[in-house]
Amino acid sequence: MNPSTVFIALIGFSFLAFFVGRRKAVARQLASSGIKPHSLPGYHGGYVALWSVIPGLLLFTLWLIIKPVFIRAQVLANLPNEISVLPEGQLSLIYNDIRNLAEGNIVSSDPTVYVEAAAQQYINLTYISDLSLAVSVLVLVLVALAWSMRRVQPEMRARNKVEWAIQALLMCASTIAIFTTIGIFLSVLFESLRFFQRVPLFDFLFGLDWSPQTAIREDQVGSSGAFGAVPLFAGTLLISSIAMLVAVPVGLMSAIYLSEYASSKMRAIAKPLLEVLAGIPTVVYGYFAALTVAPLFRGMGENIGLTVSSESALGAGVVMGIMIIPFISSLSDDVLNAVPQALREGSFGLGATHSETIRLVLLPAALPGIVGGILLAVSRAIGETMIVVMAAGLAANLTINPFEAVTTVTVQIVTLLVGDQEFDSAKTLAAFALGLLLFLTTLILNIIALRVVRRYREQYE
Repeated sequence: MNPSTVFIALIGFSFLAFFVGRRKAVARQLASSGIKPHSLPGYHGGYVALWSVIPGLLLFTLWLIIKPVFIRAQVLANLPNEISVLPEGQLSLIYNDIRNLAEGNIVSSDPTVYVEAAAQQYINLTYISDLSLAVSVLVLVLVALAWSMRRVQPEMRARNKVEWAIQALLMCASTIAIFTTIGIFLSVLFESLRFFQRVPLFDFLFGLDWSPQTAIREDQVGSSGAFGAVPLFAGTLLISSIAMLVAVPVGLMSAIYLSEYASSKMRAIAKPLLEVLAGIPTVVYGYFAALTVAPLFRGMGENIGLTVSSESALGAGVVMGIMIIPFISSLSDDVLNAVPQALREGSFGLGATHSETIRLVLLPAALPGIVGGILLAVSRAIGETMIVVMAAGLAANLTINPFEAVTTVTVQIVTLLVGDQEFDSAKTLAAFALGLLLFLTTLILNIIALRVVRRYREQYE
């Protein structure tokens, strides 16, 4: 039985255990009418579902961790002696051929006799392992179900146990999220340190030229490369600034109109139409920028005597701003609606007009949420790639002229990691250094935004 089938069966069994436990709790409460039950029958059902499935899930997870290690050790142990003494790298390649042959995938070369025999052993061990997993999980789940069903009594504190289990599950989820973030940061950091062993940190942070073309092999003719990141971050800030100049005023004014001026009928029509912009794929925005907006700006520039490149920061920034309008408008609208009605009525009672109430009362009170929406939009703009590739180009120009072609950090990360790359070269490792610098930049933005939110939240709450 396939492990995915076992997992689906476990989830289905949990629902069955819930209804069985709930039914028994109801029957026990009816049979013992003199005892006041501590918990509702639903908590008893949840208790049975949790404690009958959790042991099976733990065994399932542990089995999946141990299975590939065990099968690999067994398969490699039965290879001929002249093969088993090869270095670990060559053994890994041979084992990949064995596994690909067993799974019906393409192998690197014609399989030898020992590879075919090992592939058959791999198939047999996988079958035995999956069958043993299914039987073991089934037995453990049935034993756990019988044990948990025996504990269903009116006086049992099922609610406390279920809430404790849910609290532990939430704690595990938050811990996984924290360790995932730490793991991402460390993986990028270690590769970045390898890059900085080849390229000085000062040259990377303050260099004004970006040309990462390097010779991968000693006998290959190529450039030594230039890894100054200033043009990339200048292009990122230029395009993001243009996008925010478009998105923040339009999004905020849209939110004010929808929250304070629009009728319920108009709001029901306008808000969904505005939020449709958030669901359009970025590649569609890229086509729109490259085929419509960029030629439009180039033609307008020619009419007034300006030279506008066919791939410009202006076109990419404007279209990116259109794309992130819903992020600001929707969040700002929700925040404005969450402001207590008492503040509005108090302002009107003191003689303020509607516009004065919005400007002097509602916007300051909703500022923490608005700052959060703008921060989300900034992060979205900094991380955008497709629009920049199609509308702004790949040229790493150090300029503040929005009519010229520029590139961004994310575009260069994608460019450096596309195709067959040597992960020991400075060219490829530069992508991790750019990622680390981008990570630190967004972290600083988050810290600044949190300080602003905390300051104004203390003032208005």
